[in-house]
Amino acid sequence: MLRMESETGWWLITHPDHAHLAGDFASAWGNELFRRPEPRERVLKGIALHDDGWAARDAHPAITQQGKPSAFSVELVGKYSAFEEIDLAAYLAVREQAVRIVADKDPYAGLLISMHTYNLLTEHADRSTIAPENLPELDAFLDQQRAYQTRLRAKIAADPSLSPEEKTEQRILEHFQLLQACDNLSLLTCVAYSAPSHLLHPLPHNNGSASEVKVLPLGPRAFRLRPWPFAQPEMQFTFPARHVSGTRFDSSAQLEAAFHAARPEQMAVVLTE
Repeated sequence: MLRMESETGWWLITHPDHAHLAGDFASAWGNELFRRPEPRERVLKGIALHDDGWAARDAHPAITQQGKPSAFSVELVGKYSAFEEIDLAAYLAVREQAVRIVADKDPYAGLLISMHTYNLLTEHADRSTIAPENLPELDAFLDQQRAYQTRLRAKIAADPSLSPEEKTEQRILEHFQLLQACDNLSLLTCVAYSAPSHLLHPLPHNNGSASEVKVLPLGPRAFRLRPWPFAQPEMQFTFPARHVSGTRFDSSAQLEAAFHAARPEQMAVVLTE
């Protein structure tokens, strides 16, 4: 779950809906400067479905020790922490499921998701927030992901529907970085981030160079991107969210009841050149 604070409570966005928004960004990605992803359908699938494994978990939202919805929030942008408040084994099982449900049908899309998961838990995870006795479990999971990626790469190498260029490590890396970029832009949107940021990696141009994309807030869920990666000078995207009233909840059951009683509403983000 992701959460966005309001004057009377919280807007809650599920992981799959956040990922689908990232997929919408990726679908519109590309112009005279920035290269469009190819193989297009398979890259877009990996980006749009990279959090589908969270659906069952997000159907039962929980609360933190402070009574807030347990969710990715504005305080966690740029970090991957707060592991004290989660069951690591259950969390890793969801991460594994998110990779497998896509990779079993499309190794190319699944590899991008596995690379994303591995990156989050190595480059960005705050290991100090994980209990020392749980670190071997995390490291075993990471070893398993590396081994799984090797098997997926073998399937990709043998896939005749992919061009030699699409199978290269460089092109796969670029698509992983696009997933990271669109995921981060969606995270910034879903928590209404209000400070300057960027899309994590230099992203490829049509001429073979690359550049980092800066994200400059213009207002709630409105951002200017520099340089501009889309074909139109202004883009609007929508995503569903549910509003729950109250800043604190007495129990996870109370939050879950409020979440399911709330009607999904469409929220918008505006991106400007």
